[in-house]
Amino acid sequence: MISGASRRVVIVGGGTSGWMTAAALSRMLPAEVSIQLIESEKIGTVGVGEATIPHIRYFNALLGIDELEFIQATQATYKLAIQFVGWGSESSRYMHPFSDFGGDVHGIGFHHYWLKLREQCPELSFDEFSLAAQAALAGRFAPPLIDADFGYGYAFHLDASRYAAYLRRYAEQRGVRRIEGRVQSVQHHPQSGDIASITLETGTEIAGNLFIDCSGYRSLLLAQTLGVPFQSWRHWLPCDRAVAMASDALAELPSFTRATATPSGWQWRIPLQERTGNGQVYCSSQLSDDEACAQLCTALNSEPITEPNLIRFEAGCRRHSWEKNCIAIGLSSGFLEPLESTSIYLIQMAIFKLIEFFPRTNFLATSREAFNRWMEVEYHSVRDFIILHYHLNQRQDSEFWRSCAAMDIPESLRRKIALFRESAAVEFYDHGLFARPSWLAVYFGQGCYPSRIDARADRLSVAATKLPLVRLAQELRELAASMPSHREALSRSSVAAATPSMNLYGGRYG
Repeated sequence: MISGASRRVVIVGGGTSGWMTAAALSRMLPAEVSIQLIESEKIGTVGVGEATIPHIRYFNALLGIDELEFIQATQATYKLAIQFVGWGSESSRYMHPFSDFGGDVHGIGFHHYWLKLREQCPELSFDEFSLAAQAALAGRFAPPLIDADFGYGYAFHLDASRYAAYLRRYAEQRGVRRIEGRVQSVQHHPQSGDIASITLETGTEIAGNLFIDCSGYRSLLLAQTLGVPFQSWRHWLPCDRAVAMASDALAELPSFTRATATPSGWQWRIPLQERTGNGQVYCSSQLSDDEACAQLCTALNSEPITEPNLIRFEAGCRRHSWEKNCIAIGLSSGFLEPLESTSIYLIQMAIFKLIEFFPRTNFLATSREAFNRWMEVEYHSVRDFIILHYHLNQRQDSEFWRSCAAMDIPESLRRKIALFRESAAVEFYDHGLFARPSWLAVYFGQGCYPSRIDARADRLSVAATKLPLVRLAQELRELAASMPSHREALSRSSVAAATPSMNLYGGRYG
């Protein structure tokens, strides 16, 4: 039985974070917990085309959402990878796929054998040893088979506004009450300092036991009301503007997101069924808003259908996400640019940890501290991985990129890069998002190579190593070519996908 201490949950803010939270709580908490969500149609959301990572399938599956229904409701397309153009040198191009590369041989990482052949066989790029990368490059898609030899995951490109609307219908059918209005003031308990209620502009007062801040960049409850400070990471991630606009759908739908480096930042392309999401992320001290809009319009692959939407931001996060009886989820907790499509993932992880630590009797400090530590690791691991892309660039075309390559990076990241350059060993966060294949994709894609490899891999001759690798690359190309086209896969009546797990790379991803 849930006590009165946590029976009334009030979510402030809608959008993706608010309705994901409402939907998950309505599905996973006991029926006696009342959930109210306050949002105003007068307050807009970012509402751009959103690229995701495979964990969203696990979220949807836990909610019992039919994947085909979800695809139709959000005009989603499949996503197998992110392609990075110009991030190493101006002419470089590589894939970060949702799969491993090759496979370990007798407990030795596959990348050691590839490194052994790299100079003698430059035609064998690292991308050739990922089935997901090969399928994405070929414009193909098929759901992975359970326990297949070459496992991979997949995600989606989706319309974020449609996803929020879909989850709103889902949540309201399960008893969530939506209240239209804007928050005018917040009342506190005089002894504890907890939030007691909020008052809307209409004068309506809404009391609650647990308040969830999904108010976006404003961070109305966590920051403005409870005073939790913001930790800026601008010195590592200097981009502070984005301009977004939609264009017509592409004739050929790629099954990957594209991130193209520009002299002052980078551009995204997110292919949806009915339109294409486009955007430019940039540093305002290097590029004006008008110049950014002009550059984005020039780079479009299809005719524009909306006006440019300017978004201002600062990379960083709140010192912690849970203060007193308030938990911030989404942009109210922190912001990291969408380079690796992690926005929805960070929302999802906060929701899961909230449910795991949901206060049943009172607000225990130990659970709150555990939640905050977990989210700190999540934000810091994503932060470091995004900084990695900027820092490893070898571009010489602008001061922006030269300064990114020369900047003093976090010690946690500096140690990882140094270890890899010395021994080809990949260190990554135990509880963070990105595992070894992700780090390898960026290291090699941006020209970061180690000085030596595992000594055990040197026991085989180059000739003995080359033949099986050449055969493997050919097999993966043939498997990718046997898949249907991306558009054909979208038009099929079912994808026969297995229930996904939280494993990003394994053959059992589904």
